This record gives sequence, structure tokens and C-alpha cells, in this order.
Amino acid sequence: MNTAASDAATTAPAAAAPAWHLFVPKLYTVLRQGYGLAALRADILAGLTVAIVALPLAMALAIASGTTPDKGLVTAVVGGLFGSALGGARFNISGPTGAFVVVVFGVIERHGYDGLVLATLMAAAMLVAAGLFRLGTWIKYIPEPVVVGFTAGIAVIIFSSQVRDLLGLEIAALPGGVAAQWQAFWQARASLSPTAIAVSAGALALILGLRRLAPRAPGFLVAVLAAGIAAYAGLPVETIGSRFGEVPGAIPAPSIPAVTLERLGALISPAFTIAFLAGLESLLCAMVADGMTGRRHRSNCELVAQGIANAASALVGGLPVTGAIARTATAIRAGARSPLTGIFHALFLLAFMQVAMPLAAYVPLAALAAVLVVVAWNMSERHKIRHIMATAPVGERLVLALTFALTVLVDLTVAIEVGVVVSAILFMHGMAEAVSLSRDGAAILVADQDDFARPREDRYVQRDALPPGVEVFQLRGPLFFGAAGRLADALDMLPERPRVFILRMREVPFIDTTGVAALADFVRRNRAQGTTVIATGVQPQPLAVMRRMGLTGETAGFAIARDFAAALEIARAG
Repeated sequence: MNTAASDAATTAPAAAAPAWHLFVPKLYTVLRQGYGLAALRADILAGLTVAIVALPLAMALAIASGTTPDKGLVTAVVGGLFGSALGGARFNISGPTGAFVVVVFGVIERHGYDGLVLATLMAAAMLVAAGLFRLGTWIKYIPEPVVVGFTAGIAVIIFSSQVRDLLGLEIAALPGGVAAQWQAFWQARASLSPTAIAVSAGALALILGLRRLAPRAPGFLVAVLAAGIAAYAGLPVETIGSRFGEVPGAIPAPSIPAVTLERLGALISPAFTIAFLAGLESLLCAMVADGMTGRRHRSNCELVAQGIANAASALVGGLPVTGAIARTATAIRAGARSPLTGIFHALFLLAFMQVAMPLAAYVPLAALAAVLVVVAWNMSERHKIRHIMATAPVGERLVLALTFALTVLVDLTVAIEVGVVVSAILFMHGMAEAVSLSRDGAAILVADQDDFARPREDRYVQRDALPPGVEVFQLRGPLFFGAAGRLADALDMLPERPRVFILRMREVPFIDTTGVAALADFVRRNRAQGTTVIATGVQPQPLAVMRRMGLTGETAGFAIARDFAAALEIARAG
């Protein structure tokens, strides 16, 4: 009897859960399971911690997007409230993020702020539809080189957009493209402000110094407060107040912009980009949180919640919303227990808007630019770029470089489309090369093979023959970016963690960078639970890629066996 099939049959539920269960918010689940005073205290403290981090970021991201700082705070309040209350992820903190800066700046530049509101409302409808049609699991079809390439490209664009304020250059309207921006910087070089340079350099030094000496301190807020005190004391530097005037401290009343078929047609492309980024980053954020906590999110519920959060933010004059990975990780490290952390973070930000917003007028723009430079550096994915460029196949390196270049020089949507298409072509080519059979040292290609002509092998093993504490799964087909999540699913099928997990890979002809990353994560999660993973029958192509990516028999908690019998010997010996 097939081991994997038998295991699936014994653990499958008697009846499928109703479809509406997929859209039940995690907040309801948490409260239904029981929520005590200790969890409430932990969520309040974590919410305050995240609000301190989000406060300067929200204002800085709004300014970088070509709008006023209060819109960033409105987005963090409304997005954080609706995203956490309705979301399918337990720990996601929603709000404005760096990924939207490029898109929002371009939409406002071409269509005005009303155009951004309408595009965000269209994106919200797309997100809700994607969730209802259960497209949340489609994130697995975005290859890692594409994600890394466009994220690094966005980081470059954010940095470029901050050079004016970093150096105090006098430029009335900053152009949209990176090349045009640097041309404008060169033309305005005579207007360099030594004071602005000193403020931005001091803020950068303070942020980086606190990260090294006191990593738990809110470096962004400390740097912004220090620069604000200097400006209040009379330091001649451009501030939020001098550029934007009085900043409102209340949530505006909902309003809907004028809607025409012509405007809808003109905004369909940016709306799709906003929806894509909101869905992708929010689900990536949920996956990161799952990896940190061992929980599982509901991807389709999360998409619906992000759609509602984006609609609510747009209606009250905010910006596009998505899950913020850095703020979510901060919440988890601060002891978050439930989605109430995100709700409390929104309420603390609202309290600041109501009470202390006039003080924001003294914040120097150079200090906020320094904050965004650090954000861009953190977004750059430099460690992933180095790893992929050093170890991945040539085709995946090409995809990363192409996506990065198109993001910076052309357009984000074009970059993603081209990256995914090229990845698909490379995958199909790899699959065609993998369908082969060797005979007498020469490769031949066959359309089919008679099962009776194959040598007998121990493909079917009675579960009673397994040593105690040993589990076996058979993995068939290519382990690429679209199938990597199946390894995590295998873990979730087990009622308890075994001592040894044998993964039979004889029928895996092809593996890519994302597949190796998933396999390495599978090994790491098992090792954390005291389980050893043994891979058997690994074919030449997967074995070569695994070795290039550093996953070998010397990896802790992992072994590679020649065949199933050898794996059983290792399991018995262990």
C-alpha cells in the first residue's frame, strides 16, 4: 500500500468544512478559543511598541509617496484597524509600506489624488474578488527571484526619492523616474544645504548606533524626536510644517471621487498593480509570521480583509494598505498574542493624531528621509541577492537581474509580468531537459515505458514494517516554485511529530531555488521539533542544485540515503 496515500486517508477529516470557514477572521477564532487578561496585557504592550515604530514610518512613507504626512497616519489607523479585525492572519500589522511608494507617486503625478482614491477602490474590489474566488494560494506561483528583484528595485527607487531631502536640494517638483530624478539632483547641486546634510547624517548615525548598542530602542522615533527638538530650538532646516503647513489631526469624513468610464479605463493598470502588491506583500507577511510562530493563516480571508481595509482607507483620504513585514515581526518579538495587537496599534496612533499632531510640524524632512533610507536598505534583500547570484542556476540569476532593472528603469507592472513569463519559460525548458532516460551512458528520450519492464523496487511498504517513530512520505513530480508548499502541507497532515521523517524523492526529476529553500525550511522546522529528515533516491539534477544551495548530508538534522533500505538502516541506528 502506498505510504503517503495511506497516511492521507487516515488523517483526512470525515467531512469537508463549510466553505465559509475559510473567511472567518482570526480575531473571532482567538476570542472563541479563550482570551485572558495576560494576553490582553501582552497585546496592549505589543500594540504600543508597534505604534512607536509605525509613527515616523507612516509620515515618511506618505511624504515619499507625494502626499501629506497625515494621510500616512490615517492609512495606518484605518488599515491597521480593519486589517487586524477582519484578517485571516493572527499577527499581520497593516498600513502603508515602501512597496507602494513607487505606484502611489506615479498615480498622483498623472491622475491627482482623486485618481489614487479611485484606483485604490478598484484595487480593493479586485482583492475581495480574489479572496472570494480563493486565489490566495496563488502566491506560490511567484518565483523568489522575481520577488527579490522587484523588492530590491523598489528599495533603489525609494532611496532615489529621498536624495532631495537628504541633501536639502531646492527642487520644486521631483520627477517620477529614477534617471530624471538624478538629472534634477545634478542640476540643483548648487542648492545643497549643509544643515540638512548634518540633520540627515545625524539621524542616520543615531538610528544605526541605537541598532547596535540598544537594539530594542525605537531608533526611528528617537532620531525624529531629536531632530524635531533641534528644529524647535531654531535650527534652520525645512520641516513638515514649513512645507505642508498645519497638519490635520482627525480622520476625514468618507467621500467618493467622481467616477467615469474614461477614468476607470485609465486607472485599471495602476489599480491592478496596487491590488497585486497589497495581496502579495500581505500574504508574504503572513507567511513570515507563520514561520516565526508556527501558526497558519487563512490566505483568502486575508485577501478579503485587505480589500475592505483598502476601501476604508481610500474613502477617508488614506493610501493603499497591506501587511507590513517589519512591523509584524516587531509585534511578534514584543509578545503579540492575537490580532488585537494590530487594533491597539491603530488606536495608539489615533490618540497621537488627536493629541500631539501639532508637534509633527517641527519634524525635519531630512530626518524622515534618513528613516526611509534605512527602510530602503532593509528592503534591498541584499543577502538573498548574494545567495541567488552565487548559487542559483544562470536562468534564475537572469530573472532576478531583469526584474530589478525593469523595476528601476521602466515600470513595476512590466517588471513582474516579464519576470514571471521568463521564469515560466525557464521552468518549461528545465522540465523538458529533465524528462530523460540513460542507457549505456547515452541519454535517450522516451514517450512512455511499460511498467512491467521496470525492475522491481520497494515502492510500497507496509506501515507495520516501519520502526517505531518513523514516518514516510513519497514526493513525486518537480519541486519548483509552484509545488514547494506541499512540504509544509506534509507536516500539517501528521497528528504528531515522528523521530525520523523519510522523504522519498526518486520520482522528483527537477528542483529549483525556491524548491530547495522550501526543503531547507522543511528540515529546519523538523529539526526544531527533534525530528531528523532523510531524503532517499535523490536524482542527479536535484542533488546538484541542493549541493550548490548548501543543503547536503552534512546539514544538521538532514541525511541523504541511496535508497529506502539504506534510509531504514539510518533510522534504526538513530
